Amino acid sequence: MIVPMLALAAAALGAPPALAQPALAQPALAPPQEARSAPASEGEDRFDTFDPKAERREHRIDYSVWTEALRAFVIDMGPPLRKMPFAGAGTLGTNIRVGHNSIYRLDGAMVGFSLMDVEVMVNIGQYRRDLEKVADELDIQSLPRNEQLAYWLNLHNVAMIEQVGANWPERQPREIELDGVPLDEARFITVEGVALSPRDIRERIVFANWKSPEVFYGFWRGEIGGPAMQRTAFDGRTVGQQLADAAGEFVNSRRGTEKRGRTLHVSEYYAEIARYFFPDFEPDLRAHLAEYVEGEVADMLARSERIEPSLYEHDIADLAGGRRNGAFFAKGRLDPGAAALLEQRAQKLRYVRRKMPPEGRIFFSNIDLPGDPDNKSEVE
Repeated sequence: MIVPMLALAAAALGAPPALAQPALAQPALAPPQEARSAPASEGEDRFDTFDPKAERREHRIDYSVWTEALRAFVIDMGPPLRKMPFAGAGTLGTNIRVGHNSIYRLDGAMVGFSLMDVEVMVNIGQYRRDLEKVADELDIQSLPRNEQLAYWLNLHNVAMIEQVGANWPERQPREIELDGVPLDEARFITVEGVALSPRDIRERIVFANWKSPEVFYGFWRGEIGGPAMQRTAFDGRTVGQQLADAAGEFVNSRRGTEKRGRTLHVSEYYAEIARYFFPDFEPDLRAHLAEYVEGEVADMLARSERIEPSLYEHDIADLAGGRRNGAFFAKGRLDPGAAALLEQRAQKLRYVRRKMPPEGRIFFSNIDLPGDPDNKSEVE
């Protein structure tokens, strides 16, 4: 069903993001444009224009078409197991294994870049430009803070999917360059006339204006070792719970935490964001992790004597491992590496059904109780 779903995703992405409550004019479609890049040394004061404003406008943006696309090409790998991944069979007649070899390959989520044809990629690029145009019609900075946060998370992730997909196959996204500039630093996104890089969105806008470390878990960096791409677009009404769920998955996975001896090894990303969220690194990070660790990981945290940010995996979070396998492989068809990983995923999920009791979850959105503050669900 993956390939037919991608056809639906291509059709869905042809529609621009909808503005709701009240509706505004839809942004017009624009022809594709070249990615622009610039060195990261330009004046930083221009980012102040994106600071959230005190006055508030009750609008929201509907990202349902992006959710439809994500459901088509993002594969959830199931809950973290904290064990070595299931071994896949070698290529018929050989012991050669294709696809991923990362110990984290059954964590988080994988994107089916090998299945995305030209039409899908063109529509993702168009959707990114449509999101940019939303800001020209709607004062993003005056929206409720959760709506602003959802906008920046979705724009960042759409742009990353667009560029990683455009440069696929690539083993490690950090090796991608646009006009000689590393992807994370390339300013190919334009909002309200300001050229932005993915890093600008994270650090100059979101990390600068939100103090909850949970926002980190919403940004997809293209790597297995980072937070997973979600299968549902971020929504201003539910973004707090979405980020909490993403945090719980990452913290309790082996790519987030691993105890060796008396040291708790954590993702190197925690060191990268420490100046924004963990200024007193170890005590602050311990307090944050304590909010999300469960079971074995809670015990690991309690028994560790020091924390070292040393875990990393830079390989692409892609079903096929960022490489074409086979001389006759055509984009849009399931290649051997992707098929092997999906079989390992199936083995994992069968194990989960046998060993782990099912969990039921109920989500409530925008339910106000007497005495609740107006911003009770707002991400700080």
